[in-house]
Order: sequence, then C-alpha cells, then structure tokens
Amino acid sequence: MVQYHQITADGMKTLKAEKVLLEAERPGKIKALAAARALGDLSENTEYSTAKYELHHLEGRLRYLDKVIRYGQVVSTDPKPLVDLGKRVTVRFDDDEETATFRVVGPHEAGMKPENLAINSPLGRALNGRKEGETVTVTAPSGAYKVTVVKLK
Repeated sequence: MVQYHQITADGMKTLKAEKVLLEAERPGKIKALAAARALGDLSENTEYSTAKYELHHLEGRLRYLDKVIRYGQVVSTDPKPLVDLGKRVTVRFDDDEETATFRVVGPHEAGMKPENLAINSPLGRALNGRKEGETVTVTAPSGAYKVTVVKLK
C-alpha cells in the first residue's frame, strides 16, 4: 500500500531543485571514482574510498528525494483561520512571554528552513487546528508547556 505524505508547494519546489542539482553533480562523481580506481591498488587508495563514499552518498540522497517527490501530495493552504499546513503562526510561550513565528510544514520539509515547524512535532500537533487567541498545552519529551496562538497568516 502506497502511503502519501503531505507537503507544501514551496517544499516540493525545493526538493525538485535539489534533485536537479544532485543529478548534475552525478557525472562528475562517477568520473572522479573512475579516475581514482585507475590509480591502482584499491586497498590503500584513499582517493578511491572517498570518491566511492561521495558517489554512494549522492545516490542515496537522490533515491530519498525521488521517493519523497513521487509520494508527496502537494496541499493547498486551507482558507479557514486555523493553524494548518502552509500557514505562518506566531506563538507566545507563556512561561517566558517570548514569541516566535513558524511556518507549519510536513515532516519531510521541516529541516529546509529554520522557521519551519513540522506538523507532527509536539508543538505542531498541539497547534494544528487552533485559531488566534487559543492557548494550548504542548506535551514534549522535556516536559509540558503552554503556548498561545498570537497571529495566523
């Protein structure tokens, strides 16, 4: 059974751009591996080991990106005034009165930008479906804390 995952249009665009860049790098990595192999004894050939590792790493990343792109379901932003994928949310951490703004995204794009917040993270789960002015308790591994939705775009 194929399991699709939700991703924003910006996230899909970023993944596709990375895939194109890595595909362009691949021929150079293959040539570097062939050149290192031609140097001789492979058991003590650090150039060969390094080139092999780099090619293997690149191909692994390409397989991952291909899978995420193939099974990614691009979602449009819901017009309702609730926290959901693709929306920007400003929250106030009630313990220290500090605020932070996040963009709620799917788990595969959470690491793309520092302001991205995965919807399946403790904070993302607690905020999902909330509206401005609501206060929620976030249950995280480090303990529970309260946040208030200050602004939603």
